[in-house]
Amino acid sequence: MPSIQELLREKGTLLADGATGTNLFAVGLASGNPPEEWNVTEPDKVKALHRSFVEAGADIILTNTFGANRHRLKLHRFEGRVREFNEAGVALAREVVAEAGRPVVIAGSVGPTGELFAPLGQLTYDGAVEAFREQIEALKQAGADVAWAETMSAPEEMKAAAEAAASVGMPFAVTASFDTAGKTMMGLSPKGMGSLSSDFACEPVALGSNCGVGASDLLAAVLEITEAYPDAVVIAKANCGIPEIRGGDVVYTGTPDLMARYVHLAMDAGVRIIGGCCGTSPQHVAAMRHAMDTHQPEGRPDVSRIVAEIGPLVAPPRLVGDEPVERRNRRRRG
Repeated sequence: MPSIQELLREKGTLLADGATGTNLFAVGLASGNPPEEWNVTEPDKVKALHRSFVEAGADIILTNTFGANRHRLKLHRFEGRVREFNEAGVALAREVVAEAGRPVVIAGSVGPTGELFAPLGQLTYDGAVEAFREQIEALKQAGADVAWAETMSAPEEMKAAAEAAASVGMPFAVTASFDTAGKTMMGLSPKGMGSLSSDFACEPVALGSNCGVGASDLLAAVLEITEAYPDAVVIAKANCGIPEIRGGDVVYTGTPDLMARYVHLAMDAGVRIIGGCCGTSPQHVAAMRHAMDTHQPEGRPDVSRIVAEIGPLVAPPRLVGDEPVERRNRRRRG
């Protein structure tokens, strides 16, 4: 299989897949159970999801290994099965890609540990590197093409994941969730993420944002990244609309048309890898594929155009008067 860089050179912009967890819930995964166990107990359902994304036109599929690190798995007493779940997850993706008849990149999904770093919690930096190395080494040995750290919040955790990937010689991509007034939960801004990457142990092949609180907020975040770092390969993997509680279910409100419009805006913003996160089905991805293939540039968007086309920001940067807090603080310091 070609690398992400090779496929980008060939195609210019790549389509990543949609959601894993929410789509597996739809076919029987029980809330509270680890999706990664299904790599062993329900392999056909996991393969069917991968296959549906490939058939919808995805150039990149993420393995069902988001929570397959020792810290997340210990919540289910599976901490001794890190290698098993990761290797099985990659093997299922490889089976599907082998049938695709075209190049498809297998991204080994690496989620956060779920632990807080000292002094707020017990996790040390070296401990995080060790946990990520255990997972990423298994992903590499099973044949994943890139370590894909996603839904990150803490700068230390991103650095630890990058160091782990570098230590096993694995290409590395990283996305953060800017879901707290335009920043991650731990206070990292989109522009700050770009500068943080210079401190990584390896240069990421791509970086950007995923998940969060809606497609509009995510596009606002990647606008900042592409403006500040125009040469970077930027990823956008937004949730499918805004989640709503209906009865006992969480329902994502985004339509295929909304996700198609999101693709057009992301491409105009300079994003090179575009996919969907929570709530994004194969039907959404098929609409996104069509949008990508038929895209006609309309110029770089601003936030007002994003809001007009796909809806308001859910968690915009905090304002003081008529300007963001961060901008006013910088002006005062200057």
